[in-house]
Order: sequence, then structure tokens, then C-alpha cells
Amino acid sequence: MEKNNTAMVMNFHPEKCIGCLSCEKACSKVHFKTDEGGEKSAIHIIKVNGSFEMKVCDQRGLCLDMCPVGALSRNKKGVVILDVKRCIGCQACVAFCPINAMKQASLRIEPFKCISCGVCVRACPEKALELVEKDINEIKKIVYHKQGV
Repeated sequence: MEKNNTAMVMNFHPEKCIGCLSCEKACSKVHFKTDEGGEKSAIHIIKVNGSFEMKVCDQRGLCLDMCPVGALSRNKKGVVILDVKRCIGCQACVAFCPINAMKQASLRIEPFKCISCGVCVRACPEKALELVEKDINEIKKIVYHKQGV
């Protein structure tokens, strides 16, 4: 079976964002069945110097090798996912994530992250978010370059 070398990742258009946080609220419904957003959302929209930025997993997968029990893997869409039945809650992936995209909420022991489900994309009234397919090797090149490797 041929291995998929692409991943579905979130693309953000800051010029369209109005900061309504509908995306965060929709995300927290997926992960926690609440529309609180904030710490219960895997996507975060923050205002920096008058414009909005998005903080979310870019599916680079550097965390895959960090899990001592192998609870992290890529699904067929190339998205890094967590097997909550395997996870022991050690939070090594949370501590390791260089962009703080692996999240930990006080309500449960297992961490969580963006699973590229698209619910935030559909919730955005301004179409500031979209899911796009990217080559995993290109994502890694950008990551390593940013980290000075």
C-alpha cells in the first residue's frame, strides 16, 4: 500500500478574520461538547499588533516519535491523530510541541489537537479558514528552516 505524503492542514487568511472566535467555539464542541472555546479549542485566534494570527497544528508530525506508547500516528489524510485508548496522559507530546499546538485541558488526562475536521472552517462567517492539502516534506522543510536546522 502506498504511503500518503500529503496532509490536510489549516490555512488562515488574517485579512478576512474579524476575531469573532466562532472557529474556537465550534472546535470546542468537537473536543468537549461545549461552545466555550478558549482552552477547550485546538485552534486559537489571537490579536497581535492590530491583526489576527492563528495558532493551530500544522501537521508537521515532530511529536510522532515523542510518544512513549505510540499513541500518535497519521491517518489516511496525513493528519496527526491521538489514540486516546492508548494514551497514558504523560503529556510528553504537549511539552515537546514546538508551536504549542498539542493542548492539555484540565477536564481530562489525554491531550488534544487539531484533527483537520473542518468544523472551524464551516463555522467561520468570513471564510478566513480553509483546509488545504500540503506535501508533508514541504511542511518539514519550513519547520526545520524556522528552527535553524
